[in-house]
This record gives sequence, structure tokens and C-alpha cells, in this order.
Amino acid sequence: MQNLTAHYNILFNANEILRLKQESYALAFPDAYNELLSVYPDTTAQTGTPDKDLEEAVKKANKIISIKEQSHYLGDAYLVLGKARYLEANYFDAVEYFNYVIRSFGDEKGQANLKQEALVWKARGLMYLNQLPLAQTTIDTAIRNINPKKSISADVFATKLQYDIITQNYTEAEEMAKQAIKYSRNQNLTLRWTFILAQLQELNLKAGDAYQNYTRIVKSNASFEMAFNANLNRIGIQDNQNGIKAGKISLLRSLLKNEDNADFYDQIYYQIGEQQFKANDIENALKSYQKSVRLSTKNQNQKGLSYLRIAEINFKNKADYASSKLYYDSTLRNLPVNYPGYQLIRKKADNLQVLTRLLETISREDTLQMLASLDEKTRDARIDAMVARKMRIQQQLTLAETNNAGNGAPLSNNYDSDNRQSASKGRNNGSTFYFYNNSAVSQGYNDFKRLWGNRKLEDNWRRSRRSNAVVSTGASGIAQVSDPDAPIGTAAYNATNTSAGAYRQELTKNLPLTPALLQQSNMRVYDAYFEMANFYRDVLEDKKEAIATYEALLARFPQSNDRPSIYYNLYRLYAGIDENKSTGYKNRVLKEYPESVFARVITDPDYARKLDDVNAEFNGYYNQVYQLYAEKQYARVVSSADELLKKYPDNRYSAQLYYLKTIAAGHQEKLAPFQTDLQLIAAKYPQDKLVTPLVNQHLAYIDSNRAEIAARPVVLYNDDPNEIPFTPPVAYQKQTEYRKPYVAEAVTPQQRIERDKQIETAKAPAAKIGQEAAPQQAKINDIRIPMPKHDIPPMSNAPDLVMQSAPKTKDSVVTKPPVAISNVPTVNYIFSKRDSSFYFFVINVATGTTNLASSRFGIGQFNRTRYANTRIFHLIKSVGDDNQLIYVGRFYSLEDVKAYARAIIPLMPDIMKVPKEKYSFFIITKENLDKLATPKTLESYIDYYQKYY
Repeated sequence: MQNLTAHYNILFNANEILRLKQESYALAFPDAYNELLSVYPDTTAQTGTPDKDLEEAVKKANKIISIKEQSHYLGDAYLVLGKARYLEANYFDAVEYFNYVIRSFGDEKGQANLKQEALVWKARGLMYLNQLPLAQTTIDTAIRNINPKKSISADVFATKLQYDIITQNYTEAEEMAKQAIKYSRNQNLTLRWTFILAQLQELNLKAGDAYQNYTRIVKSNASFEMAFNANLNRIGIQDNQNGIKAGKISLLRSLLKNEDNADFYDQIYYQIGEQQFKANDIENALKSYQKSVRLSTKNQNQKGLSYLRIAEINFKNKADYASSKLYYDSTLRNLPVNYPGYQLIRKKADNLQVLTRLLETISREDTLQMLASLDEKTRDARIDAMVARKMRIQQQLTLAETNNAGNGAPLSNNYDSDNRQSASKGRNNGSTFYFYNNSAVSQGYNDFKRLWGNRKLEDNWRRSRRSNAVVSTGASGIAQVSDPDAPIGTAAYNATNTSAGAYRQELTKNLPLTPALLQQSNMRVYDAYFEMANFYRDVLEDKKEAIATYEALLARFPQSNDRPSIYYNLYRLYAGIDENKSTGYKNRVLKEYPESVFARVITDPDYARKLDDVNAEFNGYYNQVYQLYAEKQYARVVSSADELLKKYPDNRYSAQLYYLKTIAAGHQEKLAPFQTDLQLIAAKYPQDKLVTPLVNQHLAYIDSNRAEIAARPVVLYNDDPNEIPFTPPVAYQKQTEYRKPYVAEAVTPQQRIERDKQIETAKAPAAKIGQEAAPQQAKINDIRIPMPKHDIPPMSNAPDLVMQSAPKTKDSVVTKPPVAISNVPTVNYIFSKRDSSFYFFVINVATGTTNLASSRFGIGQFNRTRYANTRIFHLIKSVGDDNQLIYVGRFYSLEDVKAYARAIIPLMPDIMKVPKEKYSFFIITKENLDKLATPKTLESYIDYYQKYY
């Protein structure tokens, strides 16, 4: 009786609920036909509110477990619990239920199918949790136990298909798709998998097979949307096979003549825009994407993709960064959060100001170099044309803003104007909200017009006397005048000419007219490219853009000293995308730079760990030397540093150690030997980004104050070892036994010649930059840029901007959350997210015993060069016994502290003298920092930070 009622009543109804829920999810699933389709359209974004239907299925399963415990269907009941949790996106709990089914019920007679089903669902849950190695093991187990006579066989192959798509193993994925279709008994899934098979065959360059499978979709009873997209893809394949470039656009336009396709006009125009963009017809492509947006009726995904293309064109092709930001915002408003690639788009939009800054640097330097290469007469004419064009663009923008203001809508809101207009048509005219009631708005407008007449919408509209022009400042910092036709002598006319003069002056004063200035300009371009490539790689995790940027860097600067690093990055980035190119770059590293750290990592995967061990050992010695410096035992600092430099001559911290030795000696000697040591550091370590800028700052100060510094008995007087002010206090320290007081006769002419030779020898590698430059101008591609040595890049689990996660421990920053969205109860935090004018950048060190003095000294070095004119301090705060916080500030806005974080985080491996797994970063306001009194509150804030920042 228990078997009868459990099977045909409770379990049947529970599975029926799950089936209907899967079908409803499939209908609402946001398919992206321009990407590889998801194998199963059975999950949706969760709001945190329990689903009543799924909870009903859970109750029925629990009823079997608690009341029908003598039946044979306990395993099926637990499987229902797992499926319900999976469908509500609670993947952690789901995987545990499936594990229980596999362990407890899979080996019983007649339950092999139950175990297979649990393995399939478990693997799908693990993929959502991004636990791919465990998912692979689970799938392999299911494939080993497969029984072709069972209906679950299709799901086994389909799950392996999804895994291969995620890991980009498209060759194996094609075979899995064929097997899944072969054993499938679900017509809808069969059609879906056939479409995916055609997509995979396109990627695997099997155009004929892909065309046949798309044709099967077109001739089947697939949904109109799937059939339409299959037809679009067929057109693309046919066009490529025939080799007719304009053929596809003509075929696409022919689809516009069919009124049945009215709901798909947006997709058609999008595809037309894609073809025009590929043909480098940027302007027409932009118009097609804009038509796609305007004609969008129900497909929010397509509207979001069209916005995305417009955003990318404005960003990359038109350098219109302000408009690009607005279009990215519209993209995010229209795409659902579970759309493939949504998180990458959001990251790019959130960090657009970083990419904007780098691209503006490249564009500005390219323009200046182009102008510098012209003769004076041609250059002046070109500058005149650029200034005139700049003014015309500004006037057009200002007029557009004025016209939009006259229409009652700000410029920033026009990107969704079509959507708003279409939405307003469907609003209820009887709405209680005034601006949703068309009749009320019309009546109000007529009343206003009767009282005031036709008034232009603008600031201070009721004043009888107003300025004839409104001057605003654009992103470039140059004034924009709203009255371009102002009479000569008016304020508007003067403002326009002031803007033109400022722009002209900006161009002329920064022209790289000498080889030295040209080299500096090229270094700025080089740095921008390198930072942008690393940013795409580590922060945005966008392999495609990272590859393109690294290769652009190589093409422009083929003689870069960073070639082994770039080759290594490309070798890792291409892995899984293009194995031939990946192997090619790996071979270049091994052949051209066999002694580099990158070659050693390739040949010995354990080398990176060994290198970390060496660095950790050196850290300990460095901290000992710094402690001697802090105790003002300057003679011992010099001797200990010499010993350490001999033992570890090529360590990454060698420049810092040499600097520590130099400033220790500076407390004992006069100017000449001290200046020589600084010059040696600058010459020997030109690539160092932490110490060398500080050394150059010191040398510049010496040049400006030589007479005063040369008169000192010793160069450095200060009592605080963390400060190097180069200004004498009232009294100075007595000399130690390290060196005798400096006198001119102490250095013979021969010794001076030897020191000069040392400096020239150290400078020699950096001085040989490319081939010999022309007398007036060195060519860009011939310049070999000395750049800092970059570490072996992390290629997975890269941190988001500002936050760098250490491994999960009780006192460190939590690692990035999994992809899954679980039903976690709402947490009430004691922290506030309100805007503040008091921000700190915080380094959380997960150890209470390590002396952080040397790390703070490195932070001070960074601050003195990058924030010399800003009052930035760095203090330390203990939180419990196992956490020390180094907090740096004050910053007056969130953008300021983010900019600081972006600047300092790449140098943290050089600054921090503790193991990298022991520290992490976050941003905090003073109000919230004051609340961090215990380890529990610190852990709570880290959780709060990851959710809200």
C-alpha cells in the first residue's frame, strides 16, 4: 500500500509539479541566439522569495520520507528534493541531496537509473557552482555506467555537452550533441540540441553540416523564433560559401518585406549592422543598430545587444566615452542578469573610466606625435583645422543639449526615448500619477502656455535678464558654449575664443619635438597599452580583448623588454581558444628566452612555488635589515644589505634593498657619494616602479637645492626613518663608525672615473633603444621601451578591481562567491553605504605577529612619489589577535580612493613584505572603520563589502 500511494499519488504529483515548473522556466528563459545556447533552459533568476509550487513539491517529497518510509521510493523523494532546490537555484543544497541519493540508494537492485539521474543533476549543479573538476568526475562516472536502453542516456550526453561548451572543447561538444540527439525522447530538447549542434559545427568550420542542421530546424515545428534565427544563420553560411560580401545584407533586407517578421525586425537590422561593421562601414552599422533599438517590440535581449554594439562603437571607434557610458547603462537595463556575459558587461561599464583614461592617453600621444612629425607650416595648419573641428563638435553638442532641454528631456535620457514612448502608449490614462495621465499633462501644458507663452525650457526662465550663453564643461575640461553665433565682443564670443586658445596651447606645449620627449611619449603609450591588457586580463577577465591588446602592443613595440612576459601571457590566454597560437607563443618563450622565469615556469610547473619560497625567505632578511634601519644602526644596515645583495643578486626586492642601504649611508656622508649611489640605483633599476621614481625625485630635489645640501655635514638629518625630507632640523645625529666624514680629497680622480664607468655600464642596457633614430625624429616602432618586470600572471580566479581575495580563512577576505544565487536569508549589517567625504584604502593582513614596519615603509615610498602634494597618511590598527589593518587616507570621494587602489594594487607584491596569501584589500569609510573592533565585525564588513561594493 505504501509503494502504491507513494508512487502513483505523492511522487507522481511531485514530479508533475517539477515538470510544469521546468516548462514554465523554458518559456521565460532568455535565449541568446547570437551565442551558444544553454543546453537546458530550466533555471531562472531568483528573487529570494520561495516558489510556492516548488515548496509544494518539497512537502510531497518530505511526506514520502516521513510517512511512507517503508516504501521503495525514498531515493526518488530525495531526488525530488534535490531537483526542487536546483530549480530554485539553491545549488549547494541540491548537490548535497544528489550526493545522498548516490551514496544511499544508487547500488540497490533496480535503482541504477536513479543513480544516473542523480549524477546528471549533480553535475549540472556543480557547473553552476563553477566546480568544474568535480563536475567532470561526476560526468565521467555517469558515462561509465551508461545504459543506452534507458531514457536518462540522452541527459548524460547533454550534461557532458554543457560541460564541453563551458570548457570550450567544441570538438568533443559536437560529438556529445550528436549522442544526445540520438537518444533524446523529448521533441523540444531534440530541436534545441540540433540548433546547438549546428552552432558547434559552425565553430568547428563544418559549414555544410551546420547548414543542413539549420535547415532541419527551419523545416521543423520549432518555435518561430528558433526557426527565424536558424534561417538567419543559414543566410550567413550561404553568403560565406558563395563569397559574395554584399549578398547577406541583401538577403537580410528581403526578410524585412515579410510582415510576419515584424517582431524580428530588430534582429534583422542587428544582423545587417553586424555585416556593415565587419566591412568597416562604421557609420551605417551604427544607423542599423539604432534602427534595431527603435524597432524593438518584445525582445529585450536583442535591444540590450544593440545598445551594447552602439556602446562599443562609441567607445572604441568614436572615442565618445560619455555617450558610451550611457549606452552601457542602457545595455544593463535591458539585459537580464542571467544573460550570458552580463557580468562581464557590468564590469566593463563599472570600470569604464579606467579604460577611458588609458585610451585617451594613447589617442593624445598619437596625435601629438603625428603633429611633431610635421614641418612647422604644415603643423600650424593642421592644428588650426583641429581647433576648428573641436569647436564645431562642442557647438553641436551644446545645441543638441539645448534642443533636448527644449523638448523637456535631458540628453542622458534620450537613449531609451523610443522605449519610453512605446511604453507610455500602453499606460493606463487613468493612472493616479500626474505624468502618466496624458489628459492632465496636456491640460497643464495648455495652462502654462496661456499664462507664459512659448517658453524655452532652461535655467532661470522667469528672469527678464539672463546671460546669452550657458557655458558648460565637457569631459575634456574645455568650455562648451551654447551660443556659437554670439556677436564679437560678447561674453559668449570671448568664451569660445578662450576655449580655442586653451586647446591650441594644450596641443603645442606638449609636442614631443626632441628624441627625449618622443621617448617619454612612447613610454606613456606603452604603459597605457600594458595596463589596459592587464586590466582586461585580471579585472574584466576578458580574454579576447586582452589578447588583442597584447598583440597590438607587440606590433607597435616589437623590441620591448617585456616580450617574454607578453609571450607568456598570450600563451596562457590562447590556451583553450587557439591551441596552435598558444603553442607558438610558448615555443617563442622557450626558444628566445630559455633562461627567463617564464620559460622555467613552462618547463617546471613547480618553479613558481619555489620562487615564492625564495621570496618569502628574502622577505625575512629584508625585514631584519629594515629593523636595523628603524633602530638607526646605519653602519649595520649597509653591511647587512651588501651581504644580502650578494646572496640574492637578482631578487625582486633588490632595488628596495639598495635604496635602504643608500639612505642609511646618507646619514653618514656628504652629498657627492650619496648622489652617486642614487644615480647608480636609477641607472641599474630603470624598470622599477616603486623605488626609481622616488630616487629621481630625490635627484631633482638635489639639483634644485645643491648649494644648501652640499654645505651639510651629512646629507640626511631626520630622526624619523620613514621620512626622507632632505631638510635639516636644529640638530643632527652624530656620525657613526661606518664612514669618515666626506672630504673632496677622499675621492681621487681615478676613483671618480671608475664610478662614472659604473653608472654608464648600468645605463647601457636601457640606453640601447631600438635602432639609431633619425637626426630630427625617432620612429615609434624603433624605440625599445624599458619597462618593469611583470610577475607571472594569475590566469584564473582573478580578483575584481580593488578587492584582491586571499584564500578563505577565518580572518581573511572571503573569495568570490559562486555563480549560483541561493536563497540566503537577508543579513542586517551595522554598516552604512551612504556617501562620505572620508574614505580609506585598507590592507587586511591576516596575521597578528608579523612586524609590518617595512611594508608601511614601502607604502610611504609609493605615496611620496604619486601623492607628494597630498596629505595622505598610513596608519595601522589591530582587530583581534590575528588581523592588522593598514589604512591609507584620507580620500574625499569614492572615486579618489578607487583611483588610489588601481594605482597601488599592481605594486603590492613589491610593497608588502608578507606572503601574498596573508593579505587582501578593501575600501571603507571612517564611519565603518571605527566599527571594526572585533574579528567578527571585520568578517561581517568583508561580507558587506563584497555584496555592496
